Amino acid sequence: MHVRVTGVVIEDGRVLLLDQDTDSGRSWSLPGGKVEPGEPIGDALVREMREETGIDIQVGRLLYVCDHLPGGGVHVVHMTFEATRMGGTVGAVADGADTTPIRGVCFVRLADLPTLGFSQRFLDLARAGWPGAGSYMGAKANIGL
Repeated sequence: MHVRVTGVVIEDGRVLLLDQDTDSGRSWSLPGGKVEPGEPIGDALVREMREETGIDIQVGRLLYVCDHLPGGGVHVVHMTFEATRMGGTVGAVADGADTTPIRGVCFVRLADLPTLGFSQRFLDLARAGWPGAGSYMGAKANIGL
């Protein structure tokens, strides 16, 4: 089993996203990545956000947990947290930070999420302030991530 973390940073009605190829076929995604063996989950999110976006964050509340079952006996537990920018420079991506090249990092209007491949459910949850935060949401596909 693998554990992945992602962070949701929302400022002025915009969410921080990465432009890079994903296993879902779309090019925009939340920043985050794999938790390394022996690494606390919060530390992993801080590290991934710094490497992939250039910003330093404070980890906030757990928004949701979901499963990703890509096949071949692989099971990924995916945890998404609210995060607050504490410093750094958006787009100062660490060289080689990700196995998939990051083309860009920017804040995107929440209203534009469906045009970037995010589900209406994800948009509705973000706009409503994540009611039910900390809950298990089922398969990753159910959330539209």
